[in-house]
Amino acid sequence: MEKIAGKKKLGPAFARCFLRSYFAGAGFNTRGLQNIGFSYAMQPGLEAIYDDPSDLAKARKRYVKHYNSHPFWAPLLVAIFLSVEVQIRDGRFPVELLDKLKNTTSYTLSAIGDSVFSGSGLIFWALATVNMLLAGHHLQAMLLGVVLFVGLQVFKLFTFWSGINKGLGFLDELRKWDLINWGERLKFANGFLVLLIWFQLWPRPLFAYDWFGGTAVLGVLGWLVATGKIAREIVAVLVVVVGLITLHML
Repeated sequence: MEKIAGKKKLGPAFARCFLRSYFAGAGFNTRGLQNIGFSYAMQPGLEAIYDDPSDLAKARKRYVKHYNSHPFWAPLLVAIFLSVEVQIRDGRFPVELLDKLKNTTSYTLSAIGDSVFSGSGLIFWALATVNMLLAGHHLQAMLLGVVLFVGLQVFKLFTFWSGINKGLGFLDELRKWDLINWGERLKFANGFLVLLIWFQLWPRPLFAYDWFGGTAVLGVLGWLVATGKIAREIVAVLVVVVGLITLHML
């Protein structure tokens, strides 16, 4: 890590930024959304980058504005903007472009995070855990949670390190990961896990005409929701009502 005036090293300060990135959602508000937690995460790095109090004050103001993104991307975004701030300090990046860069990057990654992490990954973990618990594999369910949790921390650490060392160039590498398509593939796996849960909960004895008929009905309802022909809330209510009627009949 390079040194700046005052013989302070960027490394320890950036490490503090990484740890603070876990609190990016702290102080959430309706005006700036996650801006308080994000500026809190940026603070140690900005203090290490800028010696001049005036330059530091200007840099702080750049991060108290509106900010919002998926929390799993917080370490990467903090790292990228710290890298950009070093370039701004050295006169290699026009500060006028920072707001546009910040909004474009944070919102793009937010959309990917919502689709891949929240819309696919977290649901996969939940469904896989339910499957294991229903099958009586309690230890395996716990181990799956531990492995995924540790994997998430490794992912955050790796993306933070990459953002610090590669800056904006890492976004090009990130594009090659094809996360959106991987998220779509994971959704197919989630559909299979839902069917497996249904199979585990289905009253015994299991009759083929009931099973295939119910599967066909769910498939049609899924198609109607996907094509916008019916609201998913209506489908949810129908499932609950049919479930209550079935339990009452049993």
